[in-house]
Amino acid sequence: MRKILMLSAIAVLAACSPAETTDEAEAPAEVVEAPVAVTAADGGPSAGTYKITSADGKVTMEEVRADGTYTSTTEGEAPKTGTWEQKSPETYCTTEDAEGAVQKCHTETVGEDGVWTSTDPEGEVVTVERVEA
Repeated sequence: MRKILMLSAIAVLAACSPAETTDEAEAPAEVVEAPVAVTAADGGPSAGTYKITSADGKVTMEEVRADGTYTSTTEGEAPKTGTWEQKSPETYCTTEDAEGAVQKCHTETVGEDGVWTSTDPEGEVVTVERVEA
C-alpha cells in the first residue's frame, strides 16, 4: 500500500508541475529592407521607353527595362544593349554590353520649361521624352 501511495503522490506532483520551458531567447525577426525605388528625372519610374533627341536632331529610342537592362536603337545604326542604374533622379548610368565597356553616368534635369535634358560625361546634351505605351 505504501508503494501505491508513493507512486500516486509522484504522479500527482508530476501532473501539477509547470510545463517545461527553455531559457533560449527567441530569435529576432529578420528585417528585410525593400530596395529604395529611385525615380527618373521626371518623377516617373526609371523603366520605360524614351525618345532621345541629340542637338543635331538624331533620334534614338531607348527601352529601359525593370530587370536592369536596356536596348538603344538609332536609325541606321546597330542596336546597343547593356545595363542601367538610376543612382538618383539626377544621375542615370549605363554600361554597354561590349568588352571593356565602363559605366557612363549622365546628369539629368527637368528645367522650369518642363524640358528634360541629359548631359553625358563628355558634355553632350540631349533632350529626353518619356514615350507612353
